[in-house]
Amino acid sequence: MTQPRKLPIVLLATTISSFTTPFMGSSVNVALPEIARDFSMNALSLSWVASAFLLAASITLIPMGRLADIYGRKIFFLSGSLIFALSSLLCIRSATEGIFIAMRVVQGIGGAMIFSTGTAMLVSAYPPGERGRILGINIAAVYIGLTCGPFIGGLLTQHLGWKTIFMFNAALGAAAALLTVRMAKEERSAARDEGFDLSGSLLYAMALFALMYGFSQLPSPKGGVLIAVGVLCLIFFVRQQMRKPFPLLNIRLFLDNRVFAFSNLAALINYCATFAITFLLSLYLQHVKMLTPSQTGIVLVVEPLLQALLSPVAGRLSDHYEPRIISSIGMSLTVVGLLGLSFIAAETTLYYLVFFLALLGVGFALFSSPNVNAIMSSVESKFYGIASAMQATMRLVGQMLSMGIAMLVFSWVIGNQILAEGNSELLIISAKLIFGILAVTCMFGVVASLTRGRVHQP
Repeated sequence: MTQPRKLPIVLLATTISSFTTPFMGSSVNVALPEIARDFSMNALSLSWVASAFLLAASITLIPMGRLADIYGRKIFFLSGSLIFALSSLLCIRSATEGIFIAMRVVQGIGGAMIFSTGTAMLVSAYPPGERGRILGINIAAVYIGLTCGPFIGGLLTQHLGWKTIFMFNAALGAAAALLTVRMAKEERSAARDEGFDLSGSLLYAMALFALMYGFSQLPSPKGGVLIAVGVLCLIFFVRQQMRKPFPLLNIRLFLDNRVFAFSNLAALINYCATFAITFLLSLYLQHVKMLTPSQTGIVLVVEPLLQALLSPVAGRLSDHYEPRIISSIGMSLTVVGLLGLSFIAAETTLYYLVFFLALLGVGFALFSSPNVNAIMSSVESKFYGIASAMQATMRLVGQMLSMGIAMLVFSWVIGNQILAEGNSELLIISAKLIFGILAVTCMFGVVASLTRGRVHQP
């Protein structure tokens, strides 16, 4: 176990990384119009700026987590931080949109190595009586990153250019890596003698890639074929994992643990319903309302700011009241917020947008912390690492599906046109349709949240 004097270093390194990755995502969203102009990207190509990171991270998260369990979490966390920092610098040097998106893929792999090890390192380093407080600090860092991202990203983009966002993230990645070097040596991993399921990892990667790329190709027949291939790969993956002595993913956790299964399903649906909001409103505010990047950031900061302020409160409430009730109330508020955004138009006021963004912020805060509490409370300590990796997987796959829905609607409504003032009406039509789809999706999440069962014993 990590030495006591090294505990603050573990906390600081993982907190920096927990801040960095959401900060990158939310700040880049504000810079998308500037990136599109520099690379002459159309709407679908621009969607891949966010989706490439999410897809790469989603595909590699569980395999990286499994490898870290076998060979050591510290070396994977260190390597992930360095890869994230280096790829951020290479994004700046990209000469074409293809190279830029490829560097975003590499960034996603580095992010997966960080996601799959950070929480597990904290849980391993601190005694049970301190884990709730420490994980609360870590979750707060995520929301602070989301809160600061649109504002700082907007300022950097407007005054210094979008490339400074990637320079800032490279510096944060390097700082996390330097702190990791100073951590105490890990104990020998309990899973060191277990095998790694390479065939399962390949099936898992094929399934997620086929599903995501298939979404982007709809409504063409190619898209339908890819989605079918993805579903088949997932079925084969589950069957294979049930027979493996050392599976990549323990399927029994889902079959035998109702709270774990439905809490993760609720998280998947919630992230699917909410991630594309910032992407869509960033384009809407700059192309339709003609706001500057920094003004856009100020508007978009409302939602994550409320998440950061209220999530610790919601987490404490879930220690005393059933998480499924609090989370379900939060997701219900999210449905209302999405329905409100589905009525936006060119003349919609900023006050209207801020109100529904605030409602979404409150809803997500009430959902997130209690849902994490439910997942972690539903498993034994030996499954904390799996539970943490699964949370991150649900988050990233949900975000990936959210962008997939946005890309699908863009392909139907806008096609290959470059977003400009002349076709802003098509952007509004797309946004209204996407928000409506996400609202309906979120309704299923309310059902999943209510169905999970009790965490606290009567």
